[in-house]
Amino acid sequence: MRLVFGAVLIAGVGLAGFAAFQTHSYISQLQNRLAIAESNANNVEMVDVFVNARAMRHGQTLTRNDVRVAAFPAYAVPEGAMTVEEDLFPNGIDSRVVLRAMEPLELILDSKLTEPGKVAGITSHLSPGMRAFTIPVNQTSGVAGFLRPGDLVDVFWTGRSRDSGEVTQLIQSQLRLIAVDQSADMDRTARVAAARTVTVEASPEQAAALAQAQSSGRLSLALVGIDDTTPSEMIEMTQDRLLGITREQQRADEKCFIRTRRGGEVVSIEIPCTN
Repeated sequence: MRLVFGAVLIAGVGLAGFAAFQTHSYISQLQNRLAIAESNANNVEMVDVFVNARAMRHGQTLTRNDVRVAAFPAYAVPEGAMTVEEDLFPNGIDSRVVLRAMEPLELILDSKLTEPGKVAGITSHLSPGMRAFTIPVNQTSGVAGFLRPGDLVDVFWTGRSRDSGEVTQLIQSQLRLIAVDQSADMDRTARVAAARTVTVEASPEQAAALAQAQSSGRLSLALVGIDDTTPSEMIEMTQDRLLGITREQQRADEKCFIRTRRGGEVVSIEIPCTN
């Protein structure tokens, strides 16, 4: 019995010693890692960047009093971040207008502000060489109010063709919306159920094509997915194609008649159709 007790005691002491050794090794490794991390942190290059002091939304004015300077790791500074005061407030101006929402202490990006001296209007959203073109919409053609500034849309034209009758064609692909009704706020979340107009960014040639299409038929919009970069192919839909009718079927189903008078009555008589 004493031998068993002694063996258990020795085993217990051994396990306790092993556990203490493992714990000491873990703490030593953790201390080494923290020391290495602290050493690396001290070696990281830091740069001064501008951040905004308070939450701001579309259309608000960012002044010098709204700007703070913060140290930021140089490797993590995103493109377009403001690091030079002359870039943020050039030529002695004291304010810029906000285009996109910014949270407190968020890095101030050039893309979230208007050009110096400009207001947050439609022209602030236009790329160089592009034009703003407005399209009237309703509940159906306007994608049931789900359109937002910044979305991409395909534009379809429906009208009459000399050869195919009524036809629907994709005439412009992935145009960027810059306004819905009179709002260019890309951060708004409220759905506009009855938008009357949308404004797209288009090249002069695209604007001319849209104007011609608008005057000769009806325009409808289709919303493009956020990450969808697939180029749209030429799409044309006619009533015949929609119903699966071929020209041969049309000719087979075609009936021709002549009208003749019998006494006081006009009678239609079916005859073979000829070209």
